[in-house]
Amino acid sequence: MTENNKNGWGGVCIGDECTGAEILMRALYTENVKTIFGYPGGNIMPVYDALYFRTRGNDAWFDHILVRHEQAAAHAAEGYARTSGEVGVAIVTSGPGATNTLTGVADAMMDSTPLVVIAGQVGVGALGSDAFQEVDLVGCAQPITKWAYQIRRPEDVAWAVSRAFYIARSGRPGPVVLDFPKNAQIGKCKWEPLKVDHVRSYVPYPKINIDRVKEAAALINSAKKPFALVGHGVELGGAHKELREFLEKADIPAGRTLLGLSSLPSDHPLNMGMLGMHGSYATNMKTQECDVLIAIGMRFSDRITGIPAKYAKQAKVIHLDIDRAEINKNIPVDVPVIGDCKKTLPALTELIEKADHKEWIDSFETYRQQEVEKVIEPDIHPTEGPLLMGEVTNVVSEATKGEAVLVNDVGQNQMISSRYFKMNKPMSIVSSGGFGTMGFGLPAALGACYGAPDRTVCFFTGDGGLQMSIQELGTIMEHRIPVKIILLNNNFLGNVRQWQDLMFEGRYSFTRMVNPQYSDICKGYNIPYDVCIDRKDLKAKVDKMLATDGPYLLECAIKETEDIVPMTLPGKSVDEMLLELNY
Repeated sequence: MTENNKNGWGGVCIGDECTGAEILMRALYTENVKTIFGYPGGNIMPVYDALYFRTRGNDAWFDHILVRHEQAAAHAAEGYARTSGEVGVAIVTSGPGATNTLTGVADAMMDSTPLVVIAGQVGVGALGSDAFQEVDLVGCAQPITKWAYQIRRPEDVAWAVSRAFYIARSGRPGPVVLDFPKNAQIGKCKWEPLKVDHVRSYVPYPKINIDRVKEAAALINSAKKPFALVGHGVELGGAHKELREFLEKADIPAGRTLLGLSSLPSDHPLNMGMLGMHGSYATNMKTQECDVLIAIGMRFSDRITGIPAKYAKQAKVIHLDIDRAEINKNIPVDVPVIGDCKKTLPALTELIEKADHKEWIDSFETYRQQEVEKVIEPDIHPTEGPLLMGEVTNVVSEATKGEAVLVNDVGQNQMISSRYFKMNKPMSIVSSGGFGTMGFGLPAALGACYGAPDRTVCFFTGDGGLQMSIQELGTIMEHRIPVKIILLNNNFLGNVRQWQDLMFEGRYSFTRMVNPQYSDICKGYNIPYDVCIDRKDLKAKVDKMLATDGPYLLECAIKETEDIVPMTLPGKSVDEMLLELNY
């Protein structure tokens, strides 16, 4: 046996001939891939044959999770990436298999999630002939990826994979799609390890302009009412410690975006709550009162700003972001600080003065108390009527003591669970933010279980979102994936129903759901199930769910017409946020 064989290359030495499919296995191994989500088919079979030998025995390289739909492969890879900090990997076949992943790819692009999707393709000789299950995948994927490339020769496999991982994980992360024609999978060439760490014209980590840092520090030092907006970029950059040091030195209160929720512990004294359409009342109102607004790794989406023309007009705006394209895209910026926030934050912290903004911070309390009295207490401690989403979330959150990972689907369940679920650890929120993909949650939750195997994963979903990817209960059944599913069942597409009440005079056009018996579905999938109707049973049923090994589905019968407040209505500014809705 050669030295290379001893080092784990399993029978093929460096420089020996092997197929493009086998080179793919070696390239993925080189990138430290451990978990792959996928679904086989005709034009990816050579890869799956190579994968057969790398997923068995004590020296297996990979754990392959067979999902039940290719879109779920992409979402599961997203959940894995968001909780592990690694690149998520999905392998699918050509044609519909590949296009099924594109919703997940677009979702990853919007939320800056590092993915590599590898899709089979017809042989190069058949391209353009409308062969069975042929599609121009690169053409479809280019607008929604950081890079899309077709590997036409086995000689290009190692280079393409290394380049794909480098692009996916560096700078502002995002998805990469590799289109892999069958001839390149079965063709042979000599295998040589390859590491790409540079791409011409691609600058993932811009050089920090110290003059801009000085300008930002001067604004912060002169500020009487500074306010920080903390986004997903802090999580992606691993800058949690740097963020706290910055905020604490300058005594700056902070609001968090949906995807930035776990960038700062929920109980941190400078944490003022969630920003946005259904965020905290105080964070939205104070945005319109601050004199310096410091945006850190966030993109000023419409769900944060309301009407851009009326957003924080009184404030000087500092924007820290790794992506130059975000500067002045939605909100005019006075001082841009381009770069990785793990480096720009310490540079800024060094130049800012120790400050005390107690009076400013205390002023948030008036708005917070209004929200507590009118919204939070009635949400989490109701005394009569049907169960509410807020009280279910609160009970689960208290039982998990801020240690769990929150995954949610899209809609009312997303907003309410994000508002009330407490997080004390980084990388604790997995949500479809920018794309708002219903059906995201269940596959993302099973992926999160692999990305954070030592943590409890709590998945909150509505009845609509669950049924969009309910087939993944089969994946959970097969692998006994220990996701705790909390189904908030109100027999409606709740978020759309709320908007129909607000804007369409309560005409419920196809938003009422006729639901299946989830108890029977869980029985078929051999997943433990319980239902909660009465609030006196809620805590005991939640405790039982969390104490049960493996997966569990707890269905909660929720008030059908419950609304999510506070809410900034479309076409309104953030300081016009409502604490109650009047139809």
